[in-house]
Amino acid sequence: MTDADVFVDNADADEVRRLLRSVGMRVTAPRVSLLTVLLTRPGHHTVGQVAEWSRQRLGTLSTQAAYNVLDALSECGLAQRIELPGEPARFEARTGDNHHHMVCRDCGEVRDVDCDVGVAPCIEPSETHGYKVDQAEITFWGVCPACHTAGAASAVER
Repeated sequence: MTDADVFVDNADADEVRRLLRSVGMRVTAPRVSLLTVLLTRPGHHTVGQVAEWSRQRLGTLSTQAAYNVLDALSECGLAQRIELPGEPARFEARTGDNHHHMVCRDCGEVRDVDCDVGVAPCIEPSETHGYKVDQAEITFWGVCPACHTAGAASAVER
């Protein structure tokens, strides 16, 4: 469990400031707001979603500023950036562990999946080409239970 995980249910401003300082980041209102949003709204959110929720706290925040802050939070390990093909980048506060993602092909829901092995990179490539591999990103694709049920229901209606 990381520092970020401890405060998911109750991210107060003082603790968020401490987290920012612990990684050498200056404390600014946008950084506090965006990190608070990630900590209090677990999930895999687009920049637009996180920016909108932060605007409710701050009043104003440009989308570019949100991108910049979220990228900085990712670089320092307080957030994780998730890149899915054909989708906008998403961000989550779950960091510091070796987890993967499951994505619904129909609705786009993203869920965390813990690694069976637990130690990065958790799978070995057939050829390393001389690289020292330290991470593997695995994305499982399928249909979530809600979409599967809805699809089965619409098939019956036809």
